[in-house]
Amino acid sequence: MANSPRPLVAGNWKMNGVNASLDEIYKLADKLKGGAYDCNVMICPPATIIRAAKKAADGSRIEIGAQDCHTQQSGAHTGDLSAAILKDAGASAVIVGHSERRADHGETDELVKQKAAAAHSQGLVAIICVGETLEQRKAGETLEVISGQVAGSMPEGCNAQNTVIAYEPVWAIGSGLTPTVEEVAEVHTHIRKDITSALGDAIGGEIALLYGGSVKPTNAEELMAAANVNGALVGGASLKADDFFGIIQAYE
Repeated sequence: MANSPRPLVAGNWKMNGVNASLDEIYKLADKLKGGAYDCNVMICPPATIIRAAKKAADGSRIEIGAQDCHTQQSGAHTGDLSAAILKDAGASAVIVGHSERRADHGETDELVKQKAAAAHSQGLVAIICVGETLEQRKAGETLEVISGQVAGSMPEGCNAQNTVIAYEPVWAIGSGLTPTVEEVAEVHTHIRKDITSALGDAIGGEIALLYGGSVKPTNAEELMAAANVNGALVGGASLKADDFFGIIQAYE
């Protein structure tokens, strides 16, 4: 019997955050002191402040991740950052395949798979994102789309130590809209079946499945209690310590 996945609440700061923003990490670290929260906590700031964020989080339970990586570890790729560079800066994980990368930069499942493999090769956790558009949901294609993205984006060797999957319906990101708890549970349960079928119960049953898309303190407890939801990938609400802490408290 597989163990239950360890929940993770991860904050994706996206293209937000300068050195002054590190105050929010200090504030969050202070809020987490002495509390019993049954989850891991991570913040993924812009790459320019990963090293400073790591220093700000030292001595706390906050891990620092990154938002994207190249498929290669070095070379003539102006402006890109490799998993090796991100690890050197202090990151322990990297988000790959976020819908904003898929939409804005045309990233395919195959490219996301290569990025996840690059992360794995450096000992980083790959947070692989999947999600359907509103048009796909209206057409009743959600589960088919998610299955295709999961299968196409996961490299060989995925396990609970190196991989997290984040389901973020594209239409819910930053919109204030969220699926119902039943809809979230349906997709997460579908993903769980897919990965246990592909990897076996022992491995597939332990990989954490995060929900993302307009997660906030007012809906976190309900969403985190949904079947096969093992945490959250949080956007805007992770920029302020008070809001992010309010979400973490769902695991108090």
